Amino acid sequence: MQCILVTGGCGFIGSNFVRHMLGTDSGISIVNVDALTYAGNPENLADVADDSRYQFHRGDIIDRDFIAETIGACKPDAVVNFAAESHVDRSIHDSGPFVQTNIVGTQVLLDVCRERDVPRYLQVSTDEVYGSLGEDGYFTEETPLAPNSPYAASKASADLLVRSYCETHRFPAVVTRCSNNYGPYQFPEKLIPLFISNARSDKPLPVYGDGTNVRDWIHVLDHCRGIEAALRNGQAGEVYNFGGRCEVTNIDLTRKLLNLLDKPESLIKFVKDRPGHDFRYAIDCSKAERELNWTPQVDFETGLKETIDWYLSHEEWAQRIQSGEYRQWYERQYGERIETS
Repeated sequence: MQCILVTGGCGFIGSNFVRHMLGTDSGISIVNVDALTYAGNPENLADVADDSRYQFHRGDIIDRDFIAETIGACKPDAVVNFAAESHVDRSIHDSGPFVQTNIVGTQVLLDVCRERDVPRYLQVSTDEVYGSLGEDGYFTEETPLAPNSPYAASKASADLLVRSYCETHRFPAVVTRCSNNYGPYQFPEKLIPLFISNARSDKPLPVYGDGTNVRDWIHVLDHCRGIEAALRNGQAGEVYNFGGRCEVTNIDLTRKLLNLLDKPESLIKFVKDRPGHDFRYAIDCSKAERELNWTPQVDFETGLKETIDWYLSHEEWAQRIQSGEYRQWYERQYGERIETS
């Protein structure tokens, strides 16, 4: 595998994957395609921008001509699709962008990859497509899809499109689904970076409902290692789940963050629960462990401390995002403005 085309590589997980692959395989080259919507930050990959094995192309995956031209030019050995609108709260307010990027964009990629005979395709998905668990049990690859938010529904739709292409066209695709990611370069509207930022500024930490919702947390590098394993060794047409085997309630995580930051629990502010809020996620990742020889390596306590340290040592990065100045980095680097609408 010589060239990988990555879509959405300027986002949180995508940028970590690009850096992971370039850092661990000297024979790999990466072509990164990103539309640079609000969460796409090219500064996330500033440290590899001058690497001769890395190329960046700004464009939208729903633009069929652009995708066809890019894939035709680089002739990738594989396409990995991270490109997605991913914030549940935003999907509740307006599901339109989620339908366009997550569903239509996936369809465009599938069609162009078929036309260009791309040997491998990997769809990066989420455990949210499974819906919600009660007190017991785990999501497996056989769990029926039952999405409860517009975001999750759009990702489930994309997964089913991929499945249909595998069945109808014998398309060489693999789907991966993961639990909640944490780690460096995460857009600060998500829980962990948001709460770190708020706590540092002595601002309230808004916790939905009573805080008893449970999430399974996986370090982003463990997730990236899983994606690589599925890309290299996964069977076409199969789904692989990746989790951290680390279930934590939102309120316990909030208290843990405050403790590590030496901030008082009085900063906790319970807010009205969001509509359709899934109660519990928990991943059974034994299939990936068995078939891909993958296991999560980052202990949550260690990973959380390292994540806090990263955000504290990259406060300017976070401030540029919160102020919107991060978009100016692209203009300085490439001489082209990013639209802010």
